[in-house]
Amino acid sequence: MEKLPVEKAIGRSLAHDLTEVNPCYRRKCVAFCRGHVIREQDLDVLKQMGKRHLYVGPVDTGQIHEDQVALALAPYLAGEGIGHDRVTKEGKVNFRALNAGLFRVDIERLAELNRMAVPSMPTIHDRFPVVEGKVVAAFRIIPLTCSERVFDRMKAVAETPLIWLDPYVIQRAAIVVTGSEVYSGVVEDRFVPRLRYKLQQLGVETTFSAIVPDDRRAIAEAVTKAEQAAELVLVTGGTSVDPDDVTFQAMADVGVTFQRRGNPVQPGNHMSLGSKSQRVFCSVPAAALHFQTTALDLFLPRLLTGDMPTDEELASAGHGGLCHFCEPCVYPVCPFGRF
Repeated sequence: MEKLPVEKAIGRSLAHDLTEVNPCYRRKCVAFCRGHVIREQDLDVLKQMGKRHLYVGPVDTGQIHEDQVALALAPYLAGEGIGHDRVTKEGKVNFRALNAGLFRVDIERLAELNRMAVPSMPTIHDRFPVVEGKVVAAFRIIPLTCSERVFDRMKAVAETPLIWLDPYVIQRAAIVVTGSEVYSGVVEDRFVPRLRYKLQQLGVETTFSAIVPDDRRAIAEAVTKAEQAAELVLVTGGTSVDPDDVTFQAMADVGVTFQRRGNPVQPGNHMSLGSKSQRVFCSVPAAALHFQTTALDLFLPRLLTGDMPTDEELASAGHGGLCHFCEPCVYPVCPFGRF
């Protein structure tokens, strides 16, 4: 690979993509692709781009070009549910979710890779809920070429995938709304449509819903029907400290166990996670009606993958667990819940 003045590069092929940055038009794009044969009519454009010298020709012996590095490593870096570009752009490969699910990353090995200084691999946060086509990571090397030795070190770190997708395995949900004021019609129910919409956005069908009074037996009967209709049961109301709140007692009556009452996330402190056999249960407090994003939104995608947070993980959720209450709400692209 040679470095030549642009005038002497006519007739030679570029060794890498050339990027044009035009602040006036807010444009950043590839002006000339790798392999482009420089022509005399290209000189004015190159000089306007600030180019006085160019790299041309093949890479040196023992070195690997940025394009080859990115394309060769991409299949090693990407695990289940993750696809990648088949063509580089400016030496970079993007990784995308092949379906909806929870993005996962091996944070320690990602840091190990980036400590080499030559590779650069940014990702979105671990356990970030994604939809099909979402860009979740990118890879390139910072120099134009790297040695075969460094390339082998990168491959060793990527012996198993660094990024993958946990798919949503729960496809059916049931909603049980508790509250005598709602059951009697004094207050209009808003829980079912709101929760159904949240579930629908994650590809989950609501197969059962019921509204029952603050009666222990009635709640227990509804929960039993709900667990027969779905893998996930959301039970709303009666989750705080009021004397009429009997939801937890009713759920305990039918065998639902909770690892702890509540969680340190606000809003949504009174959301609790429980289980029975192969079913997942979630108590949903009234905060879910009054705030766009609550503890439910933080944990629901993870529950849909079949992964129940541990007690220690719930305790750690306090750090980063206070909503910023932004207007408008842009969750999940925000720091809330990034614990």
